Amino acid sequence: PPEHPHEHPHERHARHGLIRTFHPRRGRASTTQTDALTRLWPRYGYTIPDPHHDYETPEAAPDAAFDREVLFGRRAPLVLEIGCGMGEATAEMAAADPDRDYLGADVHTPGLGNLIALAEARGLTNVRVARGDVLFLLRDGIASGSLAAVHIFFPDPWPKAKHHKRRIIQPDTVALIRDRLRVGGVVHCATDWAEYAEQMLEVLRADPGLRDRYAGYAPREAVGRPLTGYERRGLRDGRPIADLVFEKTGG
Repeated sequence: PPEHPHEHPHERHARHGLIRTFHPRRGRASTTQTDALTRLWPRYGYTIPDPHHDYETPEAAPDAAFDREVLFGRRAPLVLEIGCGMGEATAEMAAADPDRDYLGADVHTPGLGNLIALAEARGLTNVRVARGDVLFLLRDGIASGSLAAVHIFFPDPWPKAKHHKRRIIQPDTVALIRDRLRVGGVVHCATDWAEYAEQMLEVLRADPGLRDRYAGYAPREAVGRPLTGYERRGLRDGRPIADLVFEKTGG
């Protein structure tokens, strides 16, 4: 049998020269966030194995193979949010959608602490967090056809042309995401970077297994995405927000 039974044909290059799609963010966690990370991580948190990372302490070591039923304590449709930031939008969506589970993935530890603190304060049982490079989780931990939705809200736009290869919305990554979606599942992207929005639309439309639900950018009132502090600042600064919603049509 193959070493990685869920591996997609487009994934193999990443095992021989990883291209990171995110900036490592440094920032001190607040007292609330630190407390949440210390107290609640065993219940809410999952550390993504990363073969390119040297784990210096046992406390930072990756967890075992991803098991959604163990992590959430039930089997329910799973929504993966790539880059959940401080978690406000994730918590809002999970609170309004209790029949689905929400997994917020990020490399920013204070943000993960903030999200699990929000989940505890609001009594949300359908929220969990994953720390690390989500592409490894998609490639090695999540089976084909097992996700109800993937949310990618305001990813790093990597504005310099020489860095465009680091953008997460690329044909290979979109093919991987589409493979992990069930038929009828959606990938929902949002950005306030106009040139990136155009690239997102081009790449998503080019995928043969995805259908554009709105024939272009989705109307803001139709997408059901909570307004975040980041988005409010963008709107205040005059940056237009683009939402794109694509549905998986086949295997």
